Amino acid sequence: MKLTLRVWRQKNADAEGAMSTYEVDGISSDMSFLEMLDVLNERLILSGEEPVAFDHDCREGICGACSLVINGDAHGPERTTTCQLHMRSFRDGDTIDIEPWRASAFPVIKDLVVDRSAFDRIIQAGGYVTAPTGSAPEAHATPVPKADADLAFEHAECIGCGACVAACPNGAAMLFTSAKVNHLNVLPQGAPERETRVLDMVAQMDAEGFGGCTLTGECATACPKGIPLMSITSMNKEWLRANRKVRR
Repeated sequence: MKLTLRVWRQKNADAEGAMSTYEVDGISSDMSFLEMLDVLNERLILSGEEPVAFDHDCREGICGACSLVINGDAHGPERTTTCQLHMRSFRDGDTIDIEPWRASAFPVIKDLVVDRSAFDRIIQAGGYVTAPTGSAPEAHATPVPKADADLAFEHAECIGCGACVAACPNGAAMLFTSAKVNHLNVLPQGAPERETRVLDMVAQMDAEGFGGCTLTGECATACPKGIPLMSITSMNKEWLRANRKVRR
């Protein structure tokens, strides 16, 4: 395959960025999208040019590091992570636009790399259980109803990639935050801090500068792990209940 790549290049957080055009050929349809970028970078290095900076880690669709907007879609045209997107999703001769996540809470560090530490601070605000439990207890020591366990597992699938923010026209982080809140709030281990967790995590989310949620649904459409839009509704109910309790 021969492709034309229009890639966002930005030297650092303070510099102005722009799209640069590169031609690559000899691309196999079996390559992943990141392997295709590896080929581009090898050729740039051999020609004495600066390689394109982009995030990656496990390349197995688990870590959520591969944050790219491809032809206007978070992670590209398939509902998967960028590392699991293969070049067979494109055609020979295609022009592909590659950009970083676009959100004020995710400032660009360099080229396609953005700072997603805002997500870390949301987790630090309440995405944990503080009760001292000693060593890991037996798996069946605390009975959990199957419906609750299934719901917790569904929300625990969130890998924190940020595609929901990138896809949202408002740059909201409600889907990510709701996944982390609901994951713990439906389990008995998370029940003692149920109210403070949702209040603190939502407050931190707002403090990070993410946009407001208008339930357009783009976040759930872009999520590679299928976190449902109803997760946001569940978190809103939790927040209202906790807020009323605090005001009493």
